[in-house]
Amino acid sequence: MDRHRHPLLHLRRQDLLRHLTSALQYVTLTARCALGLVFLVAVFGKVRDRDAFREFRRSVPGLAPGLPPTATSVAVVAAESAAVVLLAVPRTAPAGLALAGAVLLAFATGIHRALRGGRHATCRCFGTRPSPAGRVHLARNLALTALAFGGLAAHLAAPAPVHPAGAAVAVAGAGVLTLVFIFFDDLADLLIAPSARPPR
Repeated sequence: MDRHRHPLLHLRRQDLLRHLTSALQYVTLTARCALGLVFLVAVFGKVRDRDAFREFRRSVPGLAPGLPPTATSVAVVAAESAAVVLLAVPRTAPAGLALAGAVLLAFATGIHRALRGGRHATCRCFGTRPSPAGRVHLARNLALTALAFGGLAAHLAAPAPVHPAGAAVAVAGAGVLTLVFIFFDDLADLLIAPSARPPR
């Protein structure tokens, strides 16, 4: 009886591993697309005109005190732009995910330190209307960081090609995630009651 059971168990394990490998690649693709779009919107918001970049530069000291605002602003835009390019190319996608995760972790660290030190900081992540950096922004950046490193881990664990139908679903999911992250502030305002809303 055992002789007949072992081949079946072996086949089931192979099927499970194949499905898991395929699922991990869709996780990677979703992360690549979502982060690429988020960073693309962020870069455009910061450099769409001189006023936008100037306002972003003014927000830097609140999150990174002691660093030169202009050089730091240029470095951030350059890093975000590089992440967009790296994420768009399958061969360089792992580097793009790692870079995106590092940039997002740096943002999260700056926001956390500002909150802990009671320092006023302004969030201009997407170059839109300014808002005081708070727990909502920290949560968003931590979620994006987890997405970046999760996508990288999924790619390293299972570097396999994806099927067109599954890729379409992953891209659609990435589009939804992108909208959620871009409008994270507004969604938080809608979902959290004013009386229970933490400081932003």
